Amino acid sequence: METLILVRNSIIGFLYKHVAKRIFFLIDPERIHNWMIGFGRFLGSNPITRGITSFFFGYSNKALEQNILGIHFKNPVGLAGGFDKNAQITGVMKSTGFGFTEIGSVTGEPCSGNPGKRLWRLIKSKGLVINYGLNNRGSEEISKRLSKQKFLLPLGINIAKTNCKATVDVQAGIDDYVKAYKAFASIGDYSVINISCPNAFGGEPFTDPEKLERLMIEIQKVPSKKPIFVKIAPDLKEEVVDKILEISLKHGVKGFICTNLTKNRNNQKIIDNNLPEIGSISGKPIEELSEKMIAYVYKKIKGKAIVIGVGGIFSAKDAYRRIRLGASLIQLITGMIFEGPQVISEINQGLVKLLKKDGFKNISEAIGKDN
Repeated sequence: METLILVRNSIIGFLYKHVAKRIFFLIDPERIHNWMIGFGRFLGSNPITRGITSFFFGYSNKALEQNILGIHFKNPVGLAGGFDKNAQITGVMKSTGFGFTEIGSVTGEPCSGNPGKRLWRLIKSKGLVINYGLNNRGSEEISKRLSKQKFLLPLGINIAKTNCKATVDVQAGIDDYVKAYKAFASIGDYSVINISCPNAFGGEPFTDPEKLERLMIEIQKVPSKKPIFVKIAPDLKEEVVDKILEISLKHGVKGFICTNLTKNRNNQKIIDNNLPEIGSISGKPIEELSEKMIAYVYKKIKGKAIVIGVGGIFSAKDAYRRIRLGASLIQLITGMIFEGPQVISEINQGLVKLLKKDGFKNISEAIGKDN
């Protein structure tokens, strides 16, 4: 079976890179993204299409299963927040091989995002420049729809403050976060407080310790049994990260997602010309930043919470490196866009081989071994 899956993935990967990707990359990236969301929604709409999708992309192995914070993960590979903004493709995520999925970011109010072109490919650098600005249909509409659904995988709800002038005021921003958090208090398996979106009006005010403290006090007042994670930026100084960790742990945060996009354009891994002046960067250019943050946070929290690694993961070796640095789970988006949808299965199958090579029986045994 392992050989058949390896051959299957190789064929799909070849067809994606040499046929589909060449066509897709001739078309505006946001248009392609919207088409893929529509196609994914169709594939997840009924058992027949889910079964077909699973035949082409599914993979499972007991060595990859973990119970974390009372949640059972079939494998450690998840879809990062930012792709399924309006929770439209949750039905197909299990069939594509993911172990969990994360929707959003969802904001208190509906938001159209930033105007103009807002997504670019960095083909040579294997990255994206993203300037969406938290476009989503808002917490009321999305939570109402999800409250009627059953989920086949662990589901994370990534929330942020609405991208508008009205939420620049600190208390207004807190109220917006709380509105979104309340709407999903009993939906999904974990919540993410996204304090690191780099493309929203007013910047990232809740990386400031005093403002974060105020936000977490209000979040804690909302009754919810779900664990809370905090998503942090890759460009922060260590002393700022230390305060974020300290305040978050004080208020019962159970995990940290490392990391969001980078705004820093002085990056030797960015080799494309004509980089747009707006937007933030994902993919291979933030690989080292992500790894450094994973290792730093893992050491600092000393087992008091978990780490989810995201940023520049394109292969099983990439994922395994994050896990050995301290990530219990990993997430991706850009790697899937550049490598193809079969990369999820490739990563999971590759992780099993790497675990066996190192003498581990379960993925949990490898967490933090290089840190």
